[in-house]
Amino acid sequence: MLWFFGAAVAASAVAAWIDWRTGHIPNWLTLGLMVAGPLAHVFYTLARTGHRLDAGQDGALAVLGGVLCALLPIGMFRASALGGGDVKLFVAIGALLLPLAGLEAELWSFCAAATLAPLRLAWDGKLFRTVSNAAYIVANPFLPKDRQRELDRETVSWFRMGPAVLVGTMWTAYQHLHD
Repeated sequence: MLWFFGAAVAASAVAAWIDWRTGHIPNWLTLGLMVAGPLAHVFYTLARTGHRLDAGQDGALAVLGGVLCALLPIGMFRASALGGGDVKLFVAIGALLLPLAGLEAELWSFCAAATLAPLRLAWDGKLFRTVSNAAYIVANPFLPKDRQRELDRETVSWFRMGPAVLVGTMWTAYQHLHD
């Protein structure tokens, strides 16, 4: 699994760098890994064991890893809480690391984001406004119509997930490779 963790960390590092600088994660990176992940697992297992059935199972596990790692991010994307490139990056990492490690990387990525986002918002001077907006988003459905607040889309803060995905993927790799 060293090769797959190395590929996931390298891909998330490239994605983090590009996301940090441009705010986008390129399709050539994510879509390429979505295809390469399952194929790499098939060829790796074939080379290691020579059993086609085992190779097919590993390829299917890689596809399952991508699908499972897509579930939460797709819901967040539909709620405009996550970008499409972030979703595709999680799918690619799930395809490389298989279901368990892929979901672990996703969990640690969200933990890293929960730590990094308030720090970034405080640095930009947007922390209190963002917390206020979040409170209104949660409270609005429970308030009477005359007390509900319409949110201005320009006051909503966006967070680039690429660096947090890198931290989560690196931590997952560290945990798995040092057990």
